[in-house]
Amino acid sequence: MTHPADGAPRDEAAFLAALRELGARKYHDKHGFHQRMNEGRLSPEQLQVWALNRFYYQRMIPVKDCALMAEMPTPEHRRRWRQRLLDQDGPSPDEPGGIEAWLRLVEATGATRDEAWSGARLLPGVRFAVDAYVNFVRTRPWVEGVASSLTELFSPQLMTLRIAAFEEHYPWVAREGLTYFRGRPKRASNDSDHALEIVFAHCKTRAEQDRALAALDFKCDLLWAQLDAIDLYCGRW
Repeated sequence: MTHPADGAPRDEAAFLAALRELGARKYHDKHGFHQRMNEGRLSPEQLQVWALNRFYYQRMIPVKDCALMAEMPTPEHRRRWRQRLLDQDGPSPDEPGGIEAWLRLVEATGATRDEAWSGARLLPGVRFAVDAYVNFVRTRPWVEGVASSLTELFSPQLMTLRIAAFEEHYPWVAREGLTYFRGRPKRASNDSDHALEIVFAHCKTRAEQDRALAALDFKCDLLWAQLDAIDLYCGRW
């Protein structure tokens, strides 16, 4: 790949390549905890801890998206981004979204909804990482918040591997518990396409592109930090 001179903006292809290269190095699919999950090496108790703690991230996604939408400059931007709220919260009580789907996973691992919502087993490191993400989106320019969501570029492959791993190694997890994973690849692809449109349209200078890359780097770090906290806790058993 040809690299632009210092200070020169990347063309769109080079910018996308830089985003993908960052994800290839730092996305949390490479974390040891995820690798052991995909190899079937987690105990039922470890899988349960992961599902409960990851729920905090799921429940805070709409909070993050509302904060981001509050900073978007036009109704057009907010109108399209609003679909993410519907996907996660559900359009209505009769049409549940991603939060409900994750609660079904929690139940399929043997934990309860009350445990998930109460945060009784939420690890401090997970809470800190997720809250840092929400604070980042609240305090940074909105385009950087959009760029941070580009971890969704790498999510479909992880979801595909996870479905196969659960079906092969964790057959005791009810099929209903995998609903979230089955629906996520298509939504993640749609969401990342939209986010890329915004980032390409608003990051024209090298400095703007570098800030977008830094936002994605930060998001990769906080996803990794969540797994570090879970992995450390589970490693005590």
